Amino acid sequence: MRRPLEGLRVLDLGTRIAAPFCAGLLGEQGAEVIKIEQPRGGDPLRDLGPFVETDDGPYSLYWSVEGRGRKSVTLDLRKPEGQDLFRRLAAESDVVCENFRPGTLERWNIDPSRLDPKLVTVRISVFGQDGPKSLRPGLDRNGVAYGGLLHLTGEPDRPPVRPGVTVTDYLTGVFSAQAALGILYERDARGTGQGGVIDAYLYGSALRILEWSIAAYDKLGIIRNRSGNRLEHSAPLDNYPSKDGRYVCIVAAAQNNFERLCAAMERPDLLTDERYATPKGRAANNDAINQIVTDWAAALTAAEIEERCVANDVPVGTAYDAADLSNDEHVLARGDILTVDDPVIGAVRQQAPFPRIDGQDHEAPTGAPRLGADTDAVLTSVLGLDSAEISRLRSEEII
Repeated sequence: MRRPLEGLRVLDLGTRIAAPFCAGLLGEQGAEVIKIEQPRGGDPLRDLGPFVETDDGPYSLYWSVEGRGRKSVTLDLRKPEGQDLFRRLAAESDVVCENFRPGTLERWNIDPSRLDPKLVTVRISVFGQDGPKSLRPGLDRNGVAYGGLLHLTGEPDRPPVRPGVTVTDYLTGVFSAQAALGILYERDARGTGQGGVIDAYLYGSALRILEWSIAAYDKLGIIRNRSGNRLEHSAPLDNYPSKDGRYVCIVAAAQNNFERLCAAMERPDLLTDERYATPKGRAANNDAINQIVTDWAAALTAAEIEERCVANDVPVGTAYDAADLSNDEHVLARGDILTVDDPVIGAVRQQAPFPRIDGQDHEAPTGAPRLGADTDAVLTSVLGLDSAEISRLRSEEII
């Protein structure tokens, strides 16, 4: 079955997460993704654990997941002939994704001004391509902090806590893929023939999801603060500990959901108690109503809490870990975890591409390639180089 982006070629020039994730999303929709890596070492993600021991040494499971679905071509972009080969590859491609510090591509003579104007170039950085802080070094955690998300994460009386994953790397990759598709649509469907440059930055993706924070500061002078697992004006809502040591998220602040939760808890009296009978009353007595739910949940297992909530149509969910996800009947029925054939470690279960297109099953991506595994094939098929020329490039350490 044909996937939407078949026929497009993407050059993944990035390292670690943000730009490669953008390229990978396009690949999961059918684009051919060619990863350009330095001949010595390749993407640093290859050296980031956790690791599986193999006959060839430690192998990164991080790389196994985020390096999948692409080909690997080694090319020394610090050398003029490597830069020329890249420009030739770019001329045969549609999208370039990179996340180097601003100015790096310019020093390598492969910035958008030197590439085919039909290209869509995704440029990802921490602070953007211009502005007084653009040249600062940084990683995902800096984007989380500078974008305002770190300030909102954690308990109100404790220091901020980072999100559990590298959220701005992934978010910026998603936003960038969406923007790239917009330019591709304009280029191809509307016939402009022109590509464009996308300036995407990690703190910007965090800033964009701050909900009402900026507007409330502007109009009301409110500086939003951390609220932990609860919301100041909505109750009951929390991650409640169960008898068997799990945490179960119950969201029952809306009046209809609270009434259903009272039925699940067999506490109809709460509906006539003026402290809890209305959303306003529950907000004013936030701690008290959440404590009632906490006490109820503490006497039950997570499965029992879920069973009673589901029976009464209350929004509920246990905080899942990797083992839960890997064995959950719904996740498995939906095909959200599949098996990828990794060239180093063989069959390995990983999260499936997301989202899926109605009527199509998830297709397992190809395994993350060994460093330079596709160099000869790509240079031959795309640029028409012969074996003698490839051998010369390798002897001169250009590939």
